[in-house]
Amino acid sequence: MDALISLHASQPWWIWLGLGLVLLAVESALSSEWLLWPAVSAGIVAVLTAIGLRYGFAVEIIAFGLLTAGLTLLSNRLIKRMNPVDMPDINDRDSRLIGQQAQVITPFLDGRGRVFISGSEWAAELEGEASPAIGSRVVVEAIQGARLKVRTP
Repeated sequence: MDALISLHASQPWWIWLGLGLVLLAVESALSSEWLLWPAVSAGIVAVLTAIGLRYGFAVEIIAFGLLTAGLTLLSNRLIKRMNPVDMPDINDRDSRLIGQQAQVITPFLDGRGRVFISGSEWAAELEGEASPAIGSRVVVEAIQGARLKVRTP
C-alpha cells in the first residue's frame, strides 16, 4: 500500500492509466457495455493529472465519478436518439415480411395454404373468402408463430 501511495504522490497519472486499462480490458473481455465509460473517465483523469492538474486523490476520485456519470448519461441519450426503439430491428426478418407480397404455391383449402416469400416457403392462413390461384399474389398481414396471415390485394 505504501508503494501505491508513493507512486500517487510522485506520478498519479500511472494509477489512473492503469485503472483505465484494466477497466477497458475487462470490458473487452466481457462486452458488458458498463465499463467503457468508467475506463474513458479514468483515462481523462490520467491525462489531467499528467498535464499537471494535481488537486489530491479525493478530488481525482470525485472527478472520476462525475465524468463516469456524465459520460454514461450522455451516451445513453445519444444512443436513444440514434437508435430509437420504435424502429424495426434490422435482424428481425419475420417482422419485415409484414406488408410484403407473397406468391401462392399451393391452393388454399379451408383458408390454409402455402406461400413463397423472401426466399422461403411459409404456411399461410387466408383472411377473407376468396381463394387465390397458384402463382397469384397475397399480402402478409401478420405473423403468428410459423404461420403467416395473408389477404388478397
